[in-house]
Amino acid sequence: MMTIKHWTIRLVRFFYTLKDESLQWNVANQEQLLKLKHERAIAEKTLEVALKNKSVLLAHEISLLETKNNVELSMLKIKYQQDIKDYKQYLNSLDQLKQSIQLSYAHLPVAVAFTIHHHAKQLLNKMWEADDLKTKMYFEMQLLQFMTTAHEDARLNLEQSSEEKLPQKTLNLIQSLSS
Repeated sequence: MMTIKHWTIRLVRFFYTLKDESLQWNVANQEQLLKLKHERAIAEKTLEVALKNKSVLLAHEISLLETKNNVELSMLKIKYQQDIKDYKQYLNSLDQLKQSIQLSYAHLPVAVAFTIHHHAKQLLNKMWEADDLKTKMYFEMQLLQFMTTAHEDARLNLEQSSEEKLPQKTLNLIQSLSS
């Protein structure tokens, strides 16, 4: 029994020795520990301030991007609305061309006027759907040439005698553009 008591006392003394040494170490290094705690608190505060500043800066940048995107979206909407208006005006012009051909060439089947109108509409769609400016301009010039030729044919037919003629220049142009 004595050995158990002896071991217990030794064990208790060992723990007290450890506690004493730990206490002595803490007392000896108390100044350093306080300094480290203080530095850590300062570092945490500095980090917190830096994060707040970055957060505010990011919020500002996001706000600027949202504003910029809203402006660009508004401008695109206006542009596309104008494009739709322009496209409708082109279609109205093509309908006038068809009516002009029907009036000028009343003796021809209606299908001829529709064919000419259809070809002009195809040129308009090619122009409208072109991705690059050069191609768009190419089809625009073809459409302009086609419509000018068709109107010229119709005007000349009305001015000349009432012979039953065909819109020959227009039909030749359709044939050449289709080749």
